[in-house]
Amino acid sequence: MQAPDVVVVGSATRDLNDDESEPRDWLLGGGVTFGALALARLGLRTGVVLGLDAEAATAPELELIRDAGAEIVQVPLERGPIFTNIEQLSGRVQILGDRSDPVPVRALPDAWREARSWVFAPIAGEIGDEWAAVPPEHACVAFAWQGILRELVPGEQVRPTRPGPSPFLARADIVSVSRHDIPGDLPLGDIGTWLAPSCDLLLTAGLLGGMLLRYRDGEIHGARAYPSVPSNEEVDAAGAGDTMLAGLVAARIAAGEDASARGQDLRMGATASSLLVEGPGMNSVPTFAQMMARLSGRL
Repeated sequence: MQAPDVVVVGSATRDLNDDESEPRDWLLGGGVTFGALALARLGLRTGVVLGLDAEAATAPELELIRDAGAEIVQVPLERGPIFTNIEQLSGRVQILGDRSDPVPVRALPDAWREARSWVFAPIAGEIGDEWAAVPPEHACVAFAWQGILRELVPGEQVRPTRPGPSPFLARADIVSVSRHDIPGDLPLGDIGTWLAPSCDLLLTAGLLGGMLLRYRDGEIHGARAYPSVPSNEEVDAAGAGDTMLAGLVAARIAAGEDASARGQDLRMGATASSLLVEGPGMNSVPTFAQMMARLSGRL
């Protein structure tokens, strides 16, 4: 078994819905599924270590990921994360249906340990700290921080927890988080003390775009704001941040520091996100052709 270009790790969610036009009352979701599908559709050899409860394992969305060329290692879970998402003018409210069992490191194929890029995409704290030590020293590691910034009590609204140090922050080359998950009274300089010596912090802000902060040895050494790419319509914003991160990672894998220096990575990520929100669920994760059409103004 050959190491993929990128390994994505996390648990799939079942997001409950009451849409009578849907064949079932939930959609498969989670950063790992959106991210893996986006990376695969952008042409990268993608390996996915995917936690699934028994019902989630039956989801036809898994075939979307496989059809895009990704290889999935399914990790059976007795309990997988379940959410109800309620969209309000003030933002999304999530109600937790169930927590997730952990995804163990032993599920990772040995040959995948040498992958040159990794995306850790927890949704409910299901990836233990031991995962942070798995990627080789030379690998580029991206971490979706908000997945461990949630207070999770079944039956209650999901609430943010106070950010703090984490082995993932100390290892990651790229950290992605919504600006809504960072308390307004938390100095950005304090975050630098938790990060690796060389780390980029991506702060996403939906329709407002976002900002990439470059931290070097704990201090901010540069910042680049980016605008959002206009969507034709917004149907479902679930997975937008995860797809943004996947587009950025794909651009960096393809073009390295050149992509970052010219801002192509941010443009690719924002473009992927703009297409994602135009449809429900994972079916709207864009292909490379769709992204090129959007960038050229043809879509």
